Amino acid sequence: MFIEDDAQMESFWIQTAIGAIKALTFVCDVITFPVYLVLQRPWETRQQSRRVKAKPVSNDKQMVQYRSVDPPREIHVKMLQANIDTLEKMLKYVSKIYSNQRCLGTRQILSEEDETQPNGRVFKKYKMGEYKWKTFAEVDKSANSFGCGLRKLGQQPKQNIVLFAETRSEWMVAAHGCFKQNMPIVTVYATLGDEGVCHCINETEVSTIITSHELLPKFKNLLSQIPKVNTIIVMEDQLKPTDTTGFKEGVQVYKFQEVIKLGEQNACEGVAPEPQDDAIIMYTSGSTGTPKGVQLSHQNCIATMKGFCDMVKINSDDVLLGFLPLAHVFELLAESVCLLNGVPIGYSTPLTLIDSSSKIMKGSRGDAAVLKPTCMTAVPLILDRISKGINTQVNSNSPFKKALFQFMYNYKVRWTNRGYKTPLVDKLIFKKVAKLMGGRVRLIMSGGAPLSSDTHEQIKICLCVEVIQGYGLTETTSAATVMDAKDMQYGRVGAPLTVTDIKLVNWEEGNYRVTNKPHPQGEIIIGGDSVSKGYYKLPGKTEEEFFDEDGKRWFKTGDIGEVHSDGVLKIIGKTLI
Repeated sequence: MFIEDDAQMESFWIQTAIGAIKALTFVCDVITFPVYLVLQRPWETRQQSRRVKAKPVSNDKQMVQYRSVDPPREIHVKMLQANIDTLEKMLKYVSKIYSNQRCLGTRQILSEEDETQPNGRVFKKYKMGEYKWKTFAEVDKSANSFGCGLRKLGQQPKQNIVLFAETRSEWMVAAHGCFKQNMPIVTVYATLGDEGVCHCINETEVSTIITSHELLPKFKNLLSQIPKVNTIIVMEDQLKPTDTTGFKEGVQVYKFQEVIKLGEQNACEGVAPEPQDDAIIMYTSGSTGTPKGVQLSHQNCIATMKGFCDMVKINSDDVLLGFLPLAHVFELLAESVCLLNGVPIGYSTPLTLIDSSSKIMKGSRGDAAVLKPTCMTAVPLILDRISKGINTQVNSNSPFKKALFQFMYNYKVRWTNRGYKTPLVDKLIFKKVAKLMGGRVRLIMSGGAPLSSDTHEQIKICLCVEVIQGYGLTETTSAATVMDAKDMQYGRVGAPLTVTDIKLVNWEEGNYRVTNKPHPQGEIIIGGDSVSKGYYKLPGKTEEEFFDEDGKRWFKTGDIGEVHSDGVLKIIGKTLI
């Protein structure tokens, strides 16, 4: 009886308090509304959200083809003027423009120490320092030297080379060292398993593997299954010495810095690739079957970079937090766009990302708090975890704080949907959540899979950021569509990039037709310079899924979509069950 009375009394006082806060916010709204109306001009935001972003350029009862209505932006035009048509030219170009500016940053690990937990257990934690940076000129020089070091070790232009390592600055240096010598890099996911890794290495007939300290021991067991490999280059750990003994006879193991020094001592001329040359053979981590290697040319990569630059606004003070796998085309191209725009990239890992990450010593700051990034890439799985973490944190609060948060969340959603910003509410409530990622993040780019509307809205509201969702595949070098930053709707993946066209083609088995109302529906076909030439050593599969038409290369995605009246695509299913 008393317990029920106490609960009812608490509920009464909470409702009374929230009612008072509602009254107070109403008064504040009345006072500030004219100011916000004049300063924020919300009608323009709503108008920009509704604007037509792509239009049909061809259609009949079987197909409709859409193209962006937007012109190329400044960076795209500059790339055309400077004739930047390969990744090798791109780095050479930016290293001159941004020569002494920060380029790639690595957080220094000072020591690994035992930390006793409240339950008595002891865990190894990192004592960490600041970020150590290489300038654009230093990165370009290191890449030159690494490429020459590879030549000295016997690696030849147009000879494939495997890059099998986690995301870090050495990954980008190694990749661009290869591009400078026209050596296609083969990227492999560790999640493919030993059999998948061996398949990728054997199919591409590589003799040299670039890997990391953490992954090196794997090859002691795998070398017997990859007989052509005779050279392994290992990126060193900051603290632990790398054991290079015990490998199969005839296999030489070199440290990453040794190869750079070898290149410094044996300087060589670069071998400039042509736009149609393979830059990357990227193996997909497909859910079924044998991994397929997607051939991505320099032209494919440059096309995607142009398209991204036309859609994503870059600021002069931006900093990117890099931690998604660079073996994923989305992360690689996002980081390449940052390099193109002079944006520094600071690297992190899930183990050290935020203050509460598993390897961060108590009282120390995570990478995000030190780097203070403004931009980051993510996949829906990561954003779903952040969303779940926010919900857990809110639900752990007192009933009053939960009710207050929910009221403020709904309040911000209501005004945001009308085209307004809520600076006072952000400062009082939501900026505290945003500090988890350093407090400066303004833009999160999500790719890899469709993002749910609920997660999209919650991340945008609670972290006070723009969340831009895109759609693309490895076969299209990540390019297809990207959301307009002013689009206020959720659950859609944007309009075609300036470098791609999108077709919807009837899929009769599922009754998805371009004549459907209210929106045309069908299988999504992507065309443009970003579309791959095909699958490595799989001509039959390539012929099934790729084709040339009207001077464009096209790829059949197997995804079902519908295009709304403003030219924006929504993914609604798959043809492959």
